[in-house]
Amino acid sequence: MSASVILPDLATQVVVPVAAAVGIAFAVLQWFLVSQVKVTGDGGSAGKGGASESLIEEEEGLNDHNVVVKCAEIQTAISEGATSFLYTEYKYAGGFMTVFAVLIFVFLGSIEGFSTKSQPCHYSVGKTCKPALANAAFSTIAFVLGAVTSLVSGFLGMKIATYANARTTLEARKGVGKAFIVAFRSGAVMGFLLAASGLFVLYIIINLFGIYYGDDWEGLFEAITGYGLGGSSMALFGRVGGGIYTKAADVGADLVGKVERNIPEDDPRNPAVIADNVGDNVGDIAGMGSDLFGSYAESSCAALVVASISSFGINHEFTPMMFPLLISSVGIIACLITTLFATDFFEVKAVDQIEPALKKQLIISTAVMTVGIALVSWLGLPYTFTIFNFGAQKTVHSWQLFLCVAVGLWAGLVIGFITEYYTSNAYSPVQDVADSCRTGAATNVIFGLALGYKSVIIPIFAIAFSIFLSFSLAAMYGVAVAALGMLSTIATGLAIDAYGPISDNAGGIAEMAGMSHRIRERTDALDAAGNTTAAIGKGFAIGSAALVSLALFGAFVSRAGITTVDVLTPNVFIGLLVGAMLPYWFSAMTMKSVGSAALKMVEEVRRQFNTIPGLMEGTAKPDYATCVKISTDASIKEMIPPGALVMLTPLIVGTFFGVETLSGVLAGALVSGVQIAISASNTGGAWDNAKKYIEAGVSDHAKSLGPKGSDCHKAAVIGDTIGDPLKDTSGPSLNILIKLMAVESLVFAPFFATYGGILFKYI
Repeated sequence: MSASVILPDLATQVVVPVAAAVGIAFAVLQWFLVSQVKVTGDGGSAGKGGASESLIEEEEGLNDHNVVVKCAEIQTAISEGATSFLYTEYKYAGGFMTVFAVLIFVFLGSIEGFSTKSQPCHYSVGKTCKPALANAAFSTIAFVLGAVTSLVSGFLGMKIATYANARTTLEARKGVGKAFIVAFRSGAVMGFLLAASGLFVLYIIINLFGIYYGDDWEGLFEAITGYGLGGSSMALFGRVGGGIYTKAADVGADLVGKVERNIPEDDPRNPAVIADNVGDNVGDIAGMGSDLFGSYAESSCAALVVASISSFGINHEFTPMMFPLLISSVGIIACLITTLFATDFFEVKAVDQIEPALKKQLIISTAVMTVGIALVSWLGLPYTFTIFNFGAQKTVHSWQLFLCVAVGLWAGLVIGFITEYYTSNAYSPVQDVADSCRTGAATNVIFGLALGYKSVIIPIFAIAFSIFLSFSLAAMYGVAVAALGMLSTIATGLAIDAYGPISDNAGGIAEMAGMSHRIRERTDALDAAGNTTAAIGKGFAIGSAALVSLALFGAFVSRAGITTVDVLTPNVFIGLLVGAMLPYWFSAMTMKSVGSAALKMVEEVRRQFNTIPGLMEGTAKPDYATCVKISTDASIKEMIPPGALVMLTPLIVGTFFGVETLSGVLAGALVSGVQIAISASNTGGAWDNAKKYIEAGVSDHAKSLGPKGSDCHKAAVIGDTIGDPLKDTSGPSLNILIKLMAVESLVFAPFFATYGGILFKYI
């Protein structure tokens, strides 16, 4: 059967690491190009053309040198704040990682009483597989490697973003196109670094573990699921901790600064302004990086687990087995070509070209990737093969698998554009929300909530269609590769996602450094486009999470030995109810955490305005450090309970109530979590852009609602403030909740199948 695969095994062994190396090299090249913009007191006009390019500052006769020095100081403050927060967060995450690694080893090792004897295989009847103790050890190692890769991804992303923010501000003096390229290149550094390192580490693990496992591919790929669990568990802390940090600072800065004191956003007089800018980096960059890395790791693991018990694994066909990794390899190359369109082939020259340039990235990457998938399906798969389908083997053709990946890829694009329609102020939904501010904050909130609920409809149909088609064609393996298809353009997705917070920071630095109004207009235009792309990124993350968790759910059900999940049995139904409740419980925890942290922040900002003489006049400096400390302390303390809820639920349910109830919990959490996540993210995004629509005052309609400081604008700021924890804390964290519970259940499935359901055994 292997003979029917065109791509030889040796070529596969070369293609995957070479693609990863190309991705890392491209990231380094982009970083080098960004570093050519100097943030020192050298006049700031380094780069192409040098001093010959006319700077706005020179036209307006401002002292250029002082501005550059100021930008460098602000950048250092933001970078130091973000680094110290992540060090603190990672200390706690590292402690958790150690405890959980021990749990994995003890739970999985105890299945055969820590025996070192070979055990009968679960799927391949009549064969013997490696001992449970070995699976426990290798699962633990994979978990630690996944966790470390996730943390490093987030940390490097944050470092790159804080390196690029002031450079984007300085380039904005030369024109919006120059600033756009710096922000976009910096996003690309993070996107390619994360996609390539995730692929490379997974490839290394498979090969190293394979030395011990030999022909036992069932055991090998079961152990590798720990990699996905490690990636997502760290992403949970990154998302929740970073989300609480950023929104506590943001809400505090907005409520006192904009609403009470009537000063602009990012005004240097506002004590919470540095904490707010630090938050963009630790929440939107480090958190998002870890989140998408977790999705990528889990969808790869889900596909590999199902493939290992299909004809690929049974017949030891290496190239078809590596199909998920080949998709990711081609994805890196496709994204590389796409990135060149934004940075080299077409130049952004005007403000109105920014958003189309970013949208083109999505379309081009999807089109190029479709060709790439067709190529991989033709070269890397036999024409016919069988896929494991709940105990049976289903015959599948290579073109059917191509359709599965392609439907995931295109569904991602649909979700992206629907998200954009509901969150960009270029379209009527957000303009209607802005218009509702005429009658105050209450109507703004009502319209915003309605928009969020309505925005769920089409993405859910897109996800449902993907699931139906991919499952019909290739069972659970089809769903897993559809998720991989959606994530195959992760490098481009992350580039346009990270671009948003970098532009946001650039605008903040321009305001704090006292740069001219024209520069602030340019950075605002970059930021508004970034806001929409961030919402698109969240749409991708939620859509892929739904497909990933369903694929993991299928793998869990197979591994736990459940033939059917019957909703009419009480064990399953109570699980469904409890599972559907969990996203609400989790959201309540994260929302309240932001609220209580913001309360402390508001009190501190008010205290400083009331007690520091000359602060409002701009003659005294605020105490930024205290606000940074409030955000750090609150987020570290508050991220533990939601994290514990997600991590402990599968363990408690599986151990005490058994695998049937746990399957109900997973299904319930998936179904309700996706809806809440989409509506929360889009409601928050719409409120934010409705506020920006009024502030920008571009159209006649927007002018009639403004200017800044009007009652209409204040109502919009209140909506934006309510939406902050929805779009940046609760919403994005929910997709981790549904994935993490599913992958954790899969990793512990052998233990639950052996010892689970203690309570029902004695009732």
